[in-house]
Amino acid sequence: MDTPFSTIAVVGLGTMGTGIAEVLARAGREVIGIDIDDAAARQAVASLEASTARAVRRERMTQEERRDALARFRTFSDLQAAAEAELVIEVVPETYEIKQQLFRELDAIVSPTAVLATGTNALSVTRLAAESQHPERVLGLHFFNPAPAMKLVEVVSSVLTAPPAVEAVTALAKELGKEPVAVGDRPGFVADGLLFGYLNQAAAMYEANYASREDIDAAMKLGCGLPMGPLALLDLIGIDTARTVLEAMYSASHDRLHAPAPVLGQLAAAGLTGRKSGRGFYTYAEPGSQSVVPDALTPAGDAGAGAGRTVRSVGVAGSGTMASGIAEVFAKAGYDVVLAARSQEKADTAKARIAKSLERSVAKGRLTAGARDETLARITAAGSLDSFAGVDLAVEAVAEDLLVKQQLFATLDKVCRPGAVLATTTSSLPVVSIARATSRPEDVIGMHFFNPAPAMKLVEVVRTVLTADDVHATVREVCGKVRKHPVDCGDRAGFIVNALLFPYLNNAIKMVEEHYASLDDIDAAMKLGGGYPMGPFELLDVVGLDVSLAIEKVLHSEFRDPGLAPAPLLEHLVAAGCLGRKTGRGFREYARR
Repeated sequence: MDTPFSTIAVVGLGTMGTGIAEVLARAGREVIGIDIDDAAARQAVASLEASTARAVRRERMTQEERRDALARFRTFSDLQAAAEAELVIEVVPETYEIKQQLFRELDAIVSPTAVLATGTNALSVTRLAAESQHPERVLGLHFFNPAPAMKLVEVVSSVLTAPPAVEAVTALAKELGKEPVAVGDRPGFVADGLLFGYLNQAAAMYEANYASREDIDAAMKLGCGLPMGPLALLDLIGIDTARTVLEAMYSASHDRLHAPAPVLGQLAAAGLTGRKSGRGFYTYAEPGSQSVVPDALTPAGDAGAGAGRTVRSVGVAGSGTMASGIAEVFAKAGYDVVLAARSQEKADTAKARIAKSLERSVAKGRLTAGARDETLARITAAGSLDSFAGVDLAVEAVAEDLLVKQQLFATLDKVCRPGAVLATTTSSLPVVSIARATSRPEDVIGMHFFNPAPAMKLVEVVRTVLTADDVHATVREVCGKVRKHPVDCGDRAGFIVNALLFPYLNNAIKMVEEHYASLDDIDAAMKLGGGYPMGPFELLDVVGLDVSLAIEKVLHSEFRDPGLAPAPLLEHLVAAGCLGRKTGRGFREYARR
């Protein structure tokens, strides 16, 4: 098993197989590409020619290196061509029947010392290995799409796999410039095991008509910094493929979060499998295109939103980071702002925080000194909510406690003029329960800003069953004027972002509890394999484990799904006072400031 893998066969020359072949050929390996479809083989050669030509134009390789790489890639339609390979990587269709038959045939073709790797991301490597006469040489080698660009490779060993085979393949991955992560054999492994549960919940959210496809995708891109929204990603992966992965995950976990959303089956049965077919959740210019074109579900803008109320002045209640950030956002946009806290001293401190933030923007060249002074002049610090008497929009950003917010809204009800819009920034509490603390619940709406408010573009606009249409229209219009992207959602726990984000974070914790993978490997897998800006444990420590636990409890309480129950490890860390960066210890330890 100490082979250097100088000759490698790739069986299946679809998008993934072609990408893997390119990585290997450019790294100096002799690559035998095998596909029963001659057209697929020709397309693979053309793809490699095009990608290497681009690399030459961008000065990432020389013409000589390109010629050598192309010469190292040979294509065949007969599996017998794999006879000389020291490693075979299969990326054939994701079914047991096809893969098992392939492994049985390879046993009669390749050397007994050759390693056989499956590229599956959904099927049991152990079950596939059991079909081989030499199960000790079978393992999983899961690249991510596009293979030339994505750094992550999951190296999957079964209980039958010989350690030297794993070591040899891991060494190869490193030589290819990849980041190998060792994982055990279970459906989805690490990255897809976390990713597909999240994608499934997004599909279910869309199916329930809770939010539009555009708003779901925009919320996760703008609220979490993800490179793609979940529904667009499902279209890219292939809806039929995603359903296959989820079926395999559900059969192993019996977790309802993995039970494929019915809409996935309906779309797949109709042949609407995403980009490859030209239509999935979105409609594309043609099969294989990434260009989305308008269809019957495309929003017509705010043409039908109706007229909103006039907003010239805004009151912001609170003295913390979020309140200061929201006040800064409105003042920068030209609104007169009253920033009210429980005391004049707290209000002055909050305004001073805004002054420091604006000063940083001036130092970075993002704001002129004149604009800084004009913004600050628009903000009035006040020690009482009585100062909200003349505002057109009142926004609360106080503690995430229902009783506290209800008391504040009862006060706003008395202080604010008739017709003023009252908005809560809650991220997890029922907006209607806050609205009922007033005599005018039709004027109350949710405006969930994300932290830091000046930088984050997303605002979740949460209307209750009592919210007036013109209040909703007003808030959407105001969001546009302060250069935020509003997404509409109903009044249920987690809204869009937290309802999709926190079950994913909770499942990552469960992986660690089950000793399936380490914190570092899981974080690396999601950053390198999913394009996430932060791994789940990095993010949990930043958000705060106590905050995360509170949101998990709210989600579990509302949806009553056993899969949403907070992971015991999260509860234990919170009970121990390990709350993340703010306490110096969470899932990791941090240097005290």
